[in-house]
Amino acid sequence: MKTGKLMKRMLACILAFMMSVTVFTGCDGKKSGLTHVTLNEVAHSIFYAPQYVAIENGYFEEEGIDLELVTGFGADKTMSALVSGEADVGFMGAEASVYLYSEGASDYAVNFAQLTQRAGNFLVARKPIDDFTWDMIKDKDVLGGRKGGMPEMVFEYILKKNNMDPAIDVKINQSIDFGSTAAAFSGGQGDYTIEFEPAATALESAGEGYVVASLGVESGYVPYTSYCATKDYLAENADAIGKFTKALQKGMEYVNTHTPKEIAEVIAPQFEETDVETIETIVTRYYEQDTWKDNLVFEESSFDLLQNILSDAGELSNRVPYDKLVDTRYAEEALKESKK
Repeated sequence: MKTGKLMKRMLACILAFMMSVTVFTGCDGKKSGLTHVTLNEVAHSIFYAPQYVAIENGYFEEEGIDLELVTGFGADKTMSALVSGEADVGFMGAEASVYLYSEGASDYAVNFAQLTQRAGNFLVARKPIDDFTWDMIKDKDVLGGRKGGMPEMVFEYILKKNNMDPAIDVKINQSIDFGSTAAAFSGGQGDYTIEFEPAATALESAGEGYVVASLGVESGYVPYTSYCATKDYLAENADAIGKFTKALQKGMEYVNTHTPKEIAEVIAPQFEETDVETIETIVTRYYEQDTWKDNLVFEESSFDLLQNILSDAGELSNRVPYDKLVDTRYAEEALKESKK
């Protein structure tokens, strides 16, 4: 799909987004004396543990931020919220900002903090496979992700690393909405499915699926998710973005200095439908594969890798400038202050 078509679909989601389900966290109306910031996250997942630690440990309020958290359920919807002004900060794959810039948007999205450095999804099979190899999915039906999104592109990146052509060697179903693939798999669709947590563990607990590979391990380090704001918002709200980033850095430091059990206990209120033991299992899975960075700086080498992945997937014809789409000042300042 050309970036033009993708962005048209993104922008068309604005009205639908305004009617979408929202999740409010750490906000009981606007709080006096604090700067209100609406954060739209691409999904509500244990994969983003440092963010939830920052919320639950009160780091945002410590930095003077009254945070309103909204779940967009997909990068297209999250970017639509940012473009429409419904959100101040978007949290999603940085590919969405590349697409927006490539379309010639004047008030494009600038990435100011990177949270995860590995993919957070897993390949789930119908039966346990102790010695899984990627050639086992050749000619199989796999429930994949949205074309042009990071989950799908990283999957295709892995297939190519294993000498397979995603368009020929694997039957990838991209017709199922984000968040519905686990239910579809449970209902009998596909030989394999690609799932984030807690869906992967839920399928295992129900005996309906088994994790056989981690896309995060197989792909290596990739800039999977980052925080962005429009160029105009950054220019007008530098102080708020600085405080926001410092709170995130505190959350990042917590997960890098505490055990999965401690992390799970802190973020448990964010996932009331999941017991603490299961949360700990999921956190451990992410913890052991080195999912989270130790700082929020979005480095140029990571941005170059992202563009390589986009190009290989056929989603980017012309590369975009790092210095336009990434601003590391806030993350560098947050890191500097944390070391005092």
